[in-house]
Amino acid sequence: MPKVVDHEARRRRLAEAVWALTVRDGLEGVTLRKVAAEAGVSMGQVQHYYGSMEKLVGDAVARAVHALNAKIESSIQEAAVRAGGTASAETMLRSCLHAMLARDEESLRLLRLSVAVLGKAVSDPAMAGVLAPGDDELLSFTAGLINDARAERGTPARGDARLDADICWSLAVSLGVDIAIGHRARDEAGRLLDYHLENVLG
Repeated sequence: MPKVVDHEARRRRLAEAVWALTVRDGLEGVTLRKVAAEAGVSMGQVQHYYGSMEKLVGDAVARAVHALNAKIESSIQEAAVRAGGTASAETMLRSCLHAMLARDEESLRLLRLSVAVLGKAVSDPAMAGVLAPGDDELLSFTAGLINDARAERGTPARGDARLDADICWSLAVSLGVDIAIGHRARDEAGRLLDYHLENVLG
């Protein structure tokens, strides 16, 4: 009977090797040979799945962004569970944004990876697109939460909720980067984000 190979598991293993090397040595320290050694596989296996460093790193970063997005979705679900099935719009909004503040070690590692590849994004439009996809759906969803949270508080609608959503995410990401590089403590970043949300919600 032929051996069943889990190709997705192998790609994920290689991506995680890229994450580990990038966080430890910087993106310039990542090579196909080092990835193979970190993952404990042969060079041939790495080359079988990825024909170039660009494809390997691009996939690894895309997976990191996807994992961060999954953290945001998980935070929304956790908020709903804590609220007994239906969380308020404000609770959901806070949970989404605070998910960017590296509340666990895995999130911190993913944020550090993003910081490590920012330099490449300056000269590589494809990488910039992966790191900052400009998710219209996320901004629209967040704008809806802002409007609903204001209504829950009895705050009159004002300004452009979508612009407020964009600013909120920009702040959350910036604070996440500060945490990743050790510039701010997580608690301090959380207080700053909450202060801004109080002004947004009124």
